[in-house]
Amino acid sequence: MACETPTAPRPPMRRLAALRAAALAALVLGGAVTPGAATGHSTAFAPKGEAVAAPKGARGLCAAHPWACAASETRSWNARALLTRARVVNARVNRAVTEISDKAQYGREEVWALPTARGGDCEDFALLKKRKLMTFGVEPARLMIATVLDRQGRSHAVLLLRTDEGDLVLDNLVDSILPWDKTGYTFLRVQDPEAPARWRRVFAGGMLADPPVAAASGAAASR
Repeated sequence: MACETPTAPRPPMRRLAALRAAALAALVLGGAVTPGAATGHSTAFAPKGEAVAAPKGARGLCAAHPWACAASETRSWNARALLTRARVVNARVNRAVTEISDKAQYGREEVWALPTARGGDCEDFALLKKRKLMTFGVEPARLMIATVLDRQGRSHAVLLLRTDEGDLVLDNLVDSILPWDKTGYTFLRVQDPEAPARWRRVFAGGMLADPPVAAASGAAASR
């Protein structure tokens, strides 16, 4: 997966129509949805559509890392305690891991793995954050890797944290934790929280919102 780089400029408004088309093509070409499946509806929780194929790099994920596909029940959390854990993990992983592409590290694209001593790319950051939050007692059903298009229409991956009040995003590009629909990202697929070995269509947010959603100003979520 080609992950967004922190220095990438934001696109001009005239490119939004092209980006909408790119988002649609990303799933249509993969056989995941039809054009009528796109939605601009925004809620606190990312919508969960029909089952779709896992991203190419994630198709061996469950065999390599069974914990990444573990299912669980959810329990009640103090909202402040859960967000504090998430902020600590997000910031620590972002500082500790150097960003490096799969091509540079493995000589090929689409390798979903934990970061190595050399570093990792966006989905590797997301995997490590998921594992660390699980060690802190956060249930797998609250932790879902999602694939998105960034504000430039490029592939990216983040970790979704499902709180009782909504879905929040842990991103390797920023330490701030934002609601999923305030990131400016277009969400394509997400792990099914009830059965993380499966993936579900999202196809919402960002350039598919009405009007398109710009990235939030960088303020962390306060819940």
